[in-house]
Amino acid sequence: MSQTAPRIAPLQPPYPPEIQGQFDRIMRGAPPLVLFRVMAGRPRAWEKFRAGSLLDRGPLSLREREIVIDRTCARTVCEYEWGVHVTTFAEAAHLTAEQVRATVLGDAKAACWSAAEQVLIATADALHDRATLDETEFKALSAHYDDAKIFEIIQLCGFYRTVSYLANALALPPEETAARFPK
Repeated sequence: MSQTAPRIAPLQPPYPPEIQGQFDRIMRGAPPLVLFRVMAGRPRAWEKFRAGSLLDRGPLSLREREIVIDRTCARTVCEYEWGVHVTTFAEAAHLTAEQVRATVLGDAKAACWSAAEQVLIATADALHDRATLDETEFKALSAHYDDAKIFEIIQLCGFYRTVSYLANALALPPEETAARFPK
């Protein structure tokens, strides 16, 4: 996107103490993301957004979670959120450069993924394309993941599709330090 400012203005510092405290908890001392600053300016939207967050320690490993998020953001062409996640979590999730690239340009059968990871990519793709899983897709998912993980995978796809809608529709400019889509 060539636009340099979001379509809805973000909060500017100094932030109200309650909001500053929330930013500090979420960002662990780093400056708040533009997405968070835009959302926090609308109290109802910010409250709902924070309630839906799935970045806590859930049933998925960090690697599994990030594969699902990165693929969902790539499929929704949300470079903003994809870039934030790749920059923040790819190294800790042990995603190689080839795997990061494959979240955008590869398919579920890419050789860089394990069989279980290929199922994560295929699940994100099916949910993106059809908003459901057929019996064969669900059986493949169930072969690698228990019910708690399956719920988390589906919720991550849905939540990050919503995040992508927000970032894309509000024309959020990329964060300065965030990764950009591979060419």
